[in-house]
Amino acid sequence: MADPALITTSAPELREAMPGGGVLMGLDPGTKTIGTAFCDAGWRFASPAKTLPRGKFSRDKAALEALVAERAVKGIVIGLPLNMDGSEGPRAQAARAFARNLSVLGLPILLWDERWSTASAERGLIEYDLSRAKRAERIDSAAASVILQAAIDALSF
Repeated sequence: MADPALITTSAPELREAMPGGGVLMGLDPGTKTIGTAFCDAGWRFASPAKTLPRGKFSRDKAALEALVAERAVKGIVIGLPLNMDGSEGPRAQAARAFARNLSVLGLPILLWDERWSTASAERGLIEYDLSRAKRAERIDSAAASVILQAAIDALSF
C-alpha cells in the first residue's frame, strides 16, 4: 500500500508536488454517484468521463484505482462543497473524509471549491439541448469537469 499522499486546498502546493505535470482526475463525489473527469498532462483541457455508482468505499476505491491505472493519473482534484459564505458544513467534511480515504492511492490531492459547479454544468448541458433525463445521467461527470477545469486554470498560472 502506498504512503498517504498530500491533501491540500492550495493550487501552488499541488503544482509544487507535481513538477512534471501529468494527467489529473477530477471527482465530484455525491451521496449516490461519483462524477469523474480527466485533463491532459499539460493541464489545458478537462473532459467529463464516467459517472460511477457510489457504494462501499472499498468498491469505490477499486473503481477509481482502475481509472487511475487506465489513464496514468498523477494527481486528483476533488470538489469541496463549501457553503456560499465560504464556511464548511457536513458535505465539505464528507469530501475531506473521502480525500483522506483516497490518499492511500499515494497521489497528491487538491480539494477545490466547487460552489456553482453543478449550476455551471447544468447550463452547459442545457446549451447542448439535452433532455432532462440525459442531463441527470451526465450532470455529475459534467460537474467534475467544471471543477477540474477551474483547478487546472489555477494550476497553469
